[in-house]
Amino acid sequence: MMKGLRRKFIVVSMLSTLLVLTVIIGSINLLNYHKIIQDADHVLQILLENDGAFPKNQFLPEQEPPDPPIPEKPFSEIMSPEIPYESRYFWAILNQDGTILSLDAGRIAAIDADTAAEYATQAWDKDKSSGFWQNYRYIRQELTGGSRMIFLDCGRNLSTFRAFLFSSIFVSVLGLVSVLVLVVIFSKIVMAPVSESYEKQRQFITDAGHEIKTPLTIIDANAEILEMELAENEWLQGIRRQTVRLASLTNDLIYLSRMEESGQRLSKTEFSLSDLVDETSDSFQALAKTRRQTLTVNAAPLISFAGEEEAVRRLLSILLDNALKYSPEQGRIEVNLQKKGKTIQLSVKNSVNSIEKEQLSRLFERFYRTDSSRNSETGGYGIGLSIAKAITEAHKGKIAAYSSDGKTLEIIVTF
Repeated sequence: MMKGLRRKFIVVSMLSTLLVLTVIIGSINLLNYHKIIQDADHVLQILLENDGAFPKNQFLPEQEPPDPPIPEKPFSEIMSPEIPYESRYFWAILNQDGTILSLDAGRIAAIDADTAAEYATQAWDKDKSSGFWQNYRYIRQELTGGSRMIFLDCGRNLSTFRAFLFSSIFVSVLGLVSVLVLVVIFSKIVMAPVSESYEKQRQFITDAGHEIKTPLTIIDANAEILEMELAENEWLQGIRRQTVRLASLTNDLIYLSRMEESGQRLSKTEFSLSDLVDETSDSFQALAKTRRQTLTVNAAPLISFAGEEEAVRRLLSILLDNALKYSPEQGRIEVNLQKKGKTIQLSVKNSVNSIEKEQLSRLFERFYRTDSSRNSETGGYGIGLSIAKAITEAHKGKIAAYSSDGKTLEIIVTF
């Protein structure tokens, strides 16, 4: 149990760390990518507003001095003065059929005019106002009788973005591994007091159970002697009845403690699980008839299982006893055994008056019973399903409860 709890602690810690790292790294890279697009669109918008060229507010080497020399806004307010020298771009004008009418690829050396024309045609076919084509950010401007496609080379920025993305992922993975190592080390220290407390509790239950057995045996023996001397009476019968119930509860608690003991080795043998299901179910048929209930068994033949036979028999008896107790009169109980791939599935399904889905996860807790069962005269202590869970987990299996409509309860054991 403690190993499972420690495992859950490690998993929750790692999932929390992974979620935080994903949000942080994802947000940073998303903002970085958005900044690349924003800057590229800003430059493209300037080119679009100036017919595919930078405004002549800055004296570029191949440009003539502007006339008039003073623009409405200083060039530095429009963009950085270095942008015209750093930007590599080309543009093309296409008619309504997608045919290239004119092309200017003089401001880029990475591609030739034919490749530029091919990119322009392919981007034009996408019929989008802006977007990416390979490493080029483009914008589309509708003209009379055609469209202008302006492409800006963002290869350097995208390369930097990808390098940062991969670096951040790599660093995050290293950080995650480091956290995993630390959590594994410190979880043992954190869980030590809990494990010690649990072991003391388990040992107390075992020791107390064995100590209680002796006085219970004496009380039962004395009640039997008094009954022989004084004849039967309701008080002595009540004493003996409650003694038997208390002895049964004590035995169940000791058995549960033994099953939950870490490192508990079961005396496993190969046996026919199909025969066990048939035999155990047959022993409950008479009880089901007296309660006007229908018990049907569908056990696939020749299914064998390696485990502690008596423990598995007790597991099925608990499930059947639980189903018969809480199934209403004329209710239906179904036992199914089948093999699915590499797993064996044993299920007990019964009708109930009502059950909430919130109660399903608590059915296997010690001493837990639903309100309806508390009000019924079914007896029991709410510990049977806890024993069933302990037996299942001792055999490395899983047990779960399901209800599709709130009127049926199905408990499935998977080995």
